[in-house]
Amino acid sequence: MAHHKSAIKRIRQTAKRTARNRYYKTRIKNIVKAVVTAVENGDKEAAANAMKIANRELHKYVSKGILKKNTAARKVSRLQTKVNSLGAA
Repeated sequence: MAHHKSAIKRIRQTAKRTARNRYYKTRIKNIVKAVVTAVENGDKEAAANAMKIANRELHKYVSKGILKKNTAARKVSRLQTKVNSLGAA
């Protein structure tokens, strides 16, 4: 257990950040999974709606500093490619 005041504060900060990071990490996975599931089911409308939400949310996380710009762009690009493959099929 920490004895210094600064170390105790660091433990509190780490716990808070871990909880926040876990929330956003799970949220991002669920957003991506919603799009992928809709694509796998072949539902164009659901995939388009899920893609709209994913695009908005991922770019919102960029502005909050949770994701880097290129990471969000890459995820959105890959998801959009999957959604577009529904139209071709």
